[in-house]
This record gives sequence, structure tokens and C-alpha cells, in this order.
Amino acid sequence: MKIIIEKLVNADLDAVWGAWNNPEDIKQWNAASDDWHTTESRVDLRDGGKFSARMEAKDGSAGFDFEGTYTRVVPRKLIEFKLEDDRTVKVEFAESEDGTHITETFDAETVNDPELQRLGWESILDAFAAHVEAKAVGQGSQ
Repeated sequence: MKIIIEKLVNADLDAVWGAWNNPEDIKQWNAASDDWHTTESRVDLRDGGKFSARMEAKDGSAGFDFEGTYTRVVPRKLIEFKLEDDRTVKVEFAESEDGTHITETFDAETVNDPELQRLGWESILDAFAAHVEAKAVGQGSQ
């Protein structure tokens, strides 16, 4: 089963692409809720390159590694990757007058309800948008 989520980010494509692929930025936005955070991130953004993000509960009660291999990278347009459990993900970036539109299409896993998965991925995408938009405002005021 494929799940699709979308978000319009009020920032230009360069800012969005940069924050999506920079390990330091990823540690700032990659969490589905305020009680989780990403403590480590690695990105080798190229076809065949690997990525990983260590996600942990802030209280130390749980954690997991989100990792995979990039299968296709088209700079500023598309990232496709395969997760360690063989699920695939496609992330598309499209610039518009209003900002940058992101569409994520991913294979649902079989443990959690698909709606719960969609909500979790949407929450992370919302956190990403908030991070990029705040960063853009901060850079614009300098």
C-alpha cells in the first residue's frame, strides 16, 4: 500500500533542498512530536549513497535508526530511496510562486495502522516546513 502526503513550504527551492539534505538541519526538524528528536544524521546524497537518522525519545525510553540507500537523486527535483526493510520512498520537490511543494510517496509498513503512519510522516513534514520557514525569516531579517 502506498501512502502519499503533500506540503507547500513557504520558502524557495534552494532553501528547501538544502534543509532536507543537510545533517545539521535534519537534526532540527526530523521528529513527529516534541517528545522525540534526531540525535545523529548522515547523508551521502547520490545514487547508491546511504543515509541514516537516529531518532530517540527525549526521555531515553525508546529509539531507532531510520536508514536506507538512495536509488535515484535528481538535484532540486527528486529523491528516491529504499529503506532497510525494502520499502521504497519517493520525494518530489516543485517550486511555485507560493513556495516549494513537496510530495512524499512511501510504502506502508505492516506493523502500524496506515493512518497512523500517514499522520506521523505528515507531522515530520510539518516540522520540516516550520523549520525552513523560520530559518528563511531569520535569514531575511539580517
